[in-house]
Amino acid sequence: MKIVSFEATLHKFPLTKPYTIAYKTIFDTDIVLFELRLANGITGFGASNPFPEVVGETPQNTLENLQSDALQFLIGKDINDFQQLITAITRLFPELPGTQAAIDTALHDAFGKYKNISVLNIYGQKIKPLPTSITIGIKDVSEMIKEAKQYYDQGFRILKIKTGIHIDEDIERVTKISETFGKKMSIRVDANQGYDLFTLQRFIKETKKLDIELIEQPLPVAMDDELNKLDENVKSILVADESLINIHSAIKLAERPKPYGVFNIKLMKCGGICGARQISEIAQKSGISLFWGCNDENIVSISAALQAAYSCENTKYLDLDGSFDIEDPFFEGGFTIKSGYMYPNELPGLGIKFKNK
Repeated sequence: MKIVSFEATLHKFPLTKPYTIAYKTIFDTDIVLFELRLANGITGFGASNPFPEVVGETPQNTLENLQSDALQFLIGKDINDFQQLITAITRLFPELPGTQAAIDTALHDAFGKYKNISVLNIYGQKIKPLPTSITIGIKDVSEMIKEAKQYYDQGFRILKIKTGIHIDEDIERVTKISETFGKKMSIRVDANQGYDLFTLQRFIKETKKLDIELIEQPLPVAMDDELNKLDENVKSILVADESLINIHSAIKLAERPKPYGVFNIKLMKCGGICGARQISEIAQKSGISLFWGCNDENIVSISAALQAAYSCENTKYLDLDGSFDIEDPFFEGGFTIKSGYMYPNELPGLGIKFKNK
């Protein structure tokens, strides 16, 4: 079945809950939507929201790439060759993962719909459904506890706490939240490169009794080697995020001595499902677990990440809450959430539907 047309548009979505991380406050998100149509009328949907601070690509760059004449080569190509087409896209737009991800997800969605199977069934489900963490940005302790209680009432049992600005306040925040919930809520921490080795060691020491599950990207990317001064049991709960961009960085971080025990895979960093699965293979060979994260994304790319996550044997953690605070006027479906667990809906492709079609 031939590809006959494609279209890309850029949209700004306000967040219902703006939040602060170590280096900025986020109030809204720009998302590029990509539609790819087949001769039989099937439409494959893709979406993209790259963080320029991490990958050097903006949503506006993505839009321009997706509207360029370079993509005309897709017209007339057979959707059965979607994986070869994704390979061609990575060569055409190297180091532009936002552009790659939009096309990758649209091609997967179109192929799955054409074959009447889910994207997950293309690769096979390797693990049982997992609970996702839900993120709380940097704010006053009382506000964080209030928000955490709301999430607890909604059925979530894993919190990801943003840190990285003031170490004393960070320690107070996670301590107070831990004291409030005890064993009823697991806690993960994301410093977004906000610490140096000394402050990280202090944070670990002063929160040791809290049994924090994971610590995400504690040091700046250039300081990864400093983490090898830590004990192996500490490194086992450290998660590479901004340090892990693509296959090349995955290979480097998988070499011994390994600074991280966990890889945070985001489709917006690695270019989509195919790139994510390649990183998964590298990680699995080195005994590294997978943590699937996201930017502020709509259900199109979140659904893609979820199905990719469940197709990898070494997936252990989900942090796919990126669409929860976005009011999407375009799409619905993709997955359901029950007691914090995420379940793909098993419909063809990504399982999403365009609301007006």
